[in-house]
Formats: sequence, structure tokens, C-alpha cells
Amino acid sequence: MREIVVLSGKGGTGKTTLAGVFATLGQEAVMADADVDAANLHLILRPRVLDEEPFSGSRQPVVDQEVCIQCGLCTELCRFDAIEDGLVDEIACEGCEVCFHACPVEAVRLEDTRSGNIYTCSTDYGPFVYAKLGVAQENSGKLVVRVKERAREVAERENKHTVVVDGAPGIGCPVIASLGGVDLTLIVTEPTAAGFHDLDRVLGLARHFGVPAAVCVNKADLDEGVTTAIEDHCRLENVAFVGRIPFARGVVQSLVARSPVTEDRAGEAASAMHDVWRRTLDLLPN
Repeated sequence: MREIVVLSGKGGTGKTTLAGVFATLGQEAVMADADVDAANLHLILRPRVLDEEPFSGSRQPVVDQEVCIQCGLCTELCRFDAIEDGLVDEIACEGCEVCFHACPVEAVRLEDTRSGNIYTCSTDYGPFVYAKLGVAQENSGKLVVRVKERAREVAERENKHTVVVDGAPGIGCPVIASLGGVDLTLIVTEPTAAGFHDLDRVLGLARHFGVPAAVCVNKADLDEGVTTAIEDHCRLENVAFVGRIPFARGVVQSLVARSPVTEDRAGEAASAMHDVWRRTLDLLPN
């Protein structure tokens, strides 16, 4: 099984759009959306949910009032002012568990909190796994790991040869979790100063974790000079440059219609995306 994660140093580069195009190529693959804080690949793949798995990323203290002796030790030790007189403020609580370990009469127990859900789906293009993190919930890195595990399980069960993960933008915890165990990362950038700067950051992250990287530039014709500079930079850094994708209004039309980008809508841009994927797949180990 081979695994590719699609990343971008910043949001809005077209990462999810490009990932959606892969789904239309007819590969024996499982798609996964690991941008659990703001998943949106499902908007264009229109999945049919087959299974829903609750996800618990943390534990919340609960005080047994019949056992509590009102000693005040938990209130004294809590740095977040989240517990007083045996009552827990769920919003202020950070789940540090100090109260649980400090209680002299073991009146505090820890209960799993439901942080989000993981969905295993079918689509017109093949299996798909994504997740939604609840409002103000944390531990998205753990949820990303579970999404990737579920995608691998589906791939093994259905004898699929490739897992393609749409990762989160940036270089934070969800991106680090997305990079775990992958064979290649495809980084999508744009010809802007911010795009160039953040590309270099995510390349450094991939290099730190020993993950081979390939780069493509979306909306490349908006600034040919910056696009050329990015391509030259990749050559100097010994990073595979797999293509330029031109700007096309047909891409926007496809997204408005909630469907992956196709050649009949986006023409040259869709064709360029296909070429990017073909070159990317050629970089994978056999």
C-alpha cells in the first residue's frame, strides 16, 4: 500500500481541489480528508455515510458529590480555576487531570468526552474517510491519526493499493500527524509571496521527518515570475517539481456545482492537474 498526503503551507492554494481531481482518475485508492478542523473534501465528493465512529480526544473530570469532603484541595491546585466546591466548569477545564490525581478520597473520576466523529463513506469514485471535530474541541492530531488508520483499514479490506490524504494547511500538529507513515507529500502552492514563504516552511517540515516531497504551483499564470522562482527554488533544494496549473474559471464553476474538476468544465487546468498526478504517482515506490 502506498500513501500520499497533499499539503500546502497556507490555506486557499487549491489543495483540496487537486485532491478531489485524483478521485476521478480511476485509481485503486481510498481518499481521506485529514483537515479535521475544517473538512471540506466531502463537499465535492458527495459521500454516502456507511459508518460513524465517535472520537474521544480527552477526558473530563466528574466529581462524585456523595464522596467529596469539600476539602478544597482541587480548587487550590487547579491553575485554570475550573473546579470549585466540587463543581467543574467544563469550558474552563483543560483536562490536565491534577484534580483526579490529587483528590485524597478519590471523589474525582475521568470520563471520555466526545470530541468529534469519523465517517466511513462510499462515493461515486470509491471509498472515502473523513472526520469532523466538534466546536472548541482539541486533540485534532489524534483525530488525524485515527482518520489515517481507518483509511488504511478500508484499503486493506477492499484491496486498494493507494491512500490519498488531503491534509491540513500550515505546519502545525494536524500536518505533523498527516505526515506520519506516508511515502510522499505533494505540496500545492501559489505564485504569491505568502505562498512561496509558506512552501519553504512545509518543505522544511517534510525534510525534518524524512518524507520525500513534490511541488506543484496552482494558478501559476497569475505571476509567471514567482512561479519560475518557485520552480528554481525546488531545483536548488533537490525537490521534484511536478507541474504548473493555470487559473481557470471552470474550476470555480465545478466547486460551485459541488463536483470534482473535470476537463469538460476546466479544460487546460483539469488536464494540467491530471499531469501533476501522473508525475506524482511516478515518484512513488513500486
